[in-house]
Amino acid sequence: MGLGNPGAEYTNTRHNVGFRVVAALAEGLGTELVAGRGDFVTGRGAFAGEEVRFVLPLTYMNASGRAVRQALDAMDADLADLLVICDDVHLPLGHLRLRRSGGDGGHNGLASIIESLGENSFARLRVGVDASPESQDQADYVLEPFGEDELGTAEEMIKDAASAVVLVVREGLDAAMNQINRKSSDDREDA
Repeated sequence: MGLGNPGAEYTNTRHNVGFRVVAALAEGLGTELVAGRGDFVTGRGAFAGEEVRFVLPLTYMNASGRAVRQALDAMDADLADLLVICDDVHLPLGHLRLRRSGGDGGHNGLASIIESLGENSFARLRVGVDASPESQDQADYVLEPFGEDELGTAEEMIKDAASAVVLVVREGLDAAMNQINRKSSDDREDA
């Protein structure tokens, strides 16, 4: 489940990195995303013999929980099957953090999902988009496209996040967390 806002005006914004990761995965498998039975689009693919469902909410970010609940119900899926991909202003641009569960960290999409599901025990891949400058409102910041000087890093980050999702499917959440979180930590130390 990639989080973002529907509409062309949001396509390349920081807040839509979750959409972009899922779209990249689906495109890589030649999977078309079509309307689901609810407020989402979905498609099927497979990695290492495991079926994967790609889902994008058609709701705005702060109503993502409704789409997640509908998708889980329509697919008869458990929370253990859910991996939410979203932006994170608390991580440097290009860094990833994979968690088994947790709070919303101030992210409206995650807050909506936690409220809708009544729990926070679902995996999430947070994709670093950097903090807003002190002079700028964070809500405005995440709805802006990446700057010209950030585009290369942002595109590489989308690819890395897509690879992280494949790693979760192939090797499991714990093994993927060890690799992804260690690499992100090593990258911060090198900076």
